[in-house]
Amino acid sequence: MFLKTSFTSLIVGVFVVYVLHTCWVMYGIVYTKPCDSPNSDKCITPFLAEDPKLQLSIYTALRPNAEGGHTLIHKEENFDINTKFERIVNVSLPKKTRNNGTLYALIFVHQAGISPWQDPRQVHLVAQLTTYMVPKPPEISLIAGEDQTQGQKEGAQKNRRVNGKHGAGGAATSGATSMSDHPVSHWRTRLTVNIVSDHFTFDREYLPSDVHRYLRVFQTGKKMVYLPLLFVDELSNRVKDLAEINSTSMELPLTISYDSISLGRLRFWIHMQDAVFSLQQFGFTEKDADEIKGIFVDTNLYFLALTFFVAAFHLLFDFLAFKNDISFWKHKKSMVGMSSKAVLWRCFSTIVIFLYLFDEQTSLLVLIPAGIGSIIEVWKVKKAFKIQVFWKGGKPTFLFGKLDESERRTEEYDTLAMKYLSYLLYPLCIGGAVYALIFLRYKSWYSWLINSLVNGVYAFGFLFMLPQLFVNYKLKSVAHLPWKAFMYKAFNTFIDDVFAFIITMPTSHRLACFRDDVVFLIYLYQRWLYPVDKTRVNEYGVSYDEKPKGKSHKD
Repeated sequence: MFLKTSFTSLIVGVFVVYVLHTCWVMYGIVYTKPCDSPNSDKCITPFLAEDPKLQLSIYTALRPNAEGGHTLIHKEENFDINTKFERIVNVSLPKKTRNNGTLYALIFVHQAGISPWQDPRQVHLVAQLTTYMVPKPPEISLIAGEDQTQGQKEGAQKNRRVNGKHGAGGAATSGATSMSDHPVSHWRTRLTVNIVSDHFTFDREYLPSDVHRYLRVFQTGKKMVYLPLLFVDELSNRVKDLAEINSTSMELPLTISYDSISLGRLRFWIHMQDAVFSLQQFGFTEKDADEIKGIFVDTNLYFLALTFFVAAFHLLFDFLAFKNDISFWKHKKSMVGMSSKAVLWRCFSTIVIFLYLFDEQTSLLVLIPAGIGSIIEVWKVKKAFKIQVFWKGGKPTFLFGKLDESERRTEEYDTLAMKYLSYLLYPLCIGGAVYALIFLRYKSWYSWLINSLVNGVYAFGFLFMLPQLFVNYKLKSVAHLPWKAFMYKAFNTFIDDVFAFIITMPTSHRLACFRDDVVFLIYLYQRWLYPVDKTRVNEYGVSYDEKPKGKSHKD
């Protein structure tokens, strides 16, 4: 017991150190030491302090260095860095871009009345307006074999007449291009530009490395002056805003957004963009990176800070629940009071959910924990049914253990509960699958099968947790349950409710997070209804927390 307590305390201590270190790092990101003596030679003063007249000009080019020509798509002549605005412009696409090519945007902030190509005090950045992605496969009616209803086709034809050139291209060949498994060029419909409005004076000796790459400096006498800090927000480019480009897309709309930001926010966004880029280098797909972007872009900064602390506690509770759950099942010798069918169902449902999330190309943030959970549930089934695997000549042989008298008593209650549930559950699941087959559309028969199974799991899966509640009711005891692991999981269930609003996931998976809350509340009610003396050995000779020191006694 001492070793277990010490190990748990060590983990909690590491967690506290991690949180404090992260807070210190975040403080170092948002806080920048200013120059103490603004007139000193070691200070770098802002060019914006002189209140110059500026202009914003945006060009497109096939290459980031503008070789081969460039085209002006927008200019803001009376540009005020403190005035927020949003403009929608139609961008003509060159032939190379339409043929699965790329296109870049060159954003210039320069002195008004001077061409940006001739202004020595201009600052510019290059942003990619296109990205490559594999198109989502079309969903078809498995009965009729159609990928669109007649109404959808008429709607597409109407859109082509209304939207003209750029509408026609998207509707004409979307079916053909989406059938390809190869990445195709997609249009980023948003371009978000920011400039730091703070008249901050930097100290050369404490110049942040993240800001250094955005800093352009010129010297006037002994004084160093830095040009406006221009920033392109890549985090605002979401997958849901992408539009597929094809050979007939002559022009596409681009929303140009501008807003001023503080120096602290600039540094924070730089670090977040670098973090997302690093994840992509480690193998995260564009969709996985998009989930991370959504957390930062679609969430208020204060709520984002709360999310960080919630995520840290989620990680801690996940580890502690995993540790206690594995420890409980590792030393589990008897299934007295435990619903074996609930364990088997939990394993089946976890595997189905993992296959469904994989079929829906869900973020790795959700997929990886689901896969690990599936492996653990398979191991629990092996322990619950006392399965032993023997290999003979390369073929596995399975041996099932026998039940004792107390376990058979529990099994009777378990079977009775499942019998009542089957009268309700099976017709609902079969009816839902048939309805989906007739009225809904799927990518394949496999997709329909997985969706039907997972809808049954999500909608009625919590009913399979009821046999354990029924067994608890019949035995008037909850001492056989892994309460430490349950409590950690209960905390995580409520934390999952928070993440259900932040991380993009299928709606049915989001609703399942709230469904589990009800089940845990019922478990807590039973624990209150059937209190357990931690120092007392229960009627099965099994103690609540640890092995009994003395002999068991009868009530």
